[in-house]
Amino acid sequence: MSINLSAITAFLDKTLSVDSLPDASRALNGLQLENEGAVSKIAVAVDGSERTIHEALVLGADLLILHHGIFWQDMQPITGISYRKLKAAMDGNLAIYSAHIPLDVHPVYGNNALLAKACGIRPAGEGLDYHGVSLGACGEFAGTCRELAERLESALGAPV
Repeated sequence: MSINLSAITAFLDKTLSVDSLPDASRALNGLQLENEGAVSKIAVAVDGSERTIHEALVLGADLLILHHGIFWQDMQPITGISYRKLKAAMDGNLAIYSAHIPLDVHPVYGNNALLAKACGIRPAGEGLDYHGVSLGACGEFAGTCRELAERLESALGAPV
């Protein structure tokens, strides 16, 4: 079973408000690289490294959703790693979608909201202001720093 790439990107664009949230100019939120138009398996990652793209292809993904997209630097020639990443993605029919600040601030699907929830942090106020948008999570944790670190490790599946 597959879903049309344009339907998925329209849903993500709307749900994450990628066109209305401020972000760094180099973030390039939204669809960064299209595929032939169908999506049957999605992979997600933080950074669009060469290894990430290869791992997504090994998993059989045809859409990779990234927090930091593949175009995170200023304009540059498409050589070296940049070339290899794009070539691998295109040869593997891998579409790439990126959402930076939109994934940071989303109240349901956002990185900060999900981590705060997983750690048992009770919301208490706004995060830091970023061009009129509340960025991050502000809350209260009843435990110790060590207990918070343990909850983060459990939520992330990695050492903190």
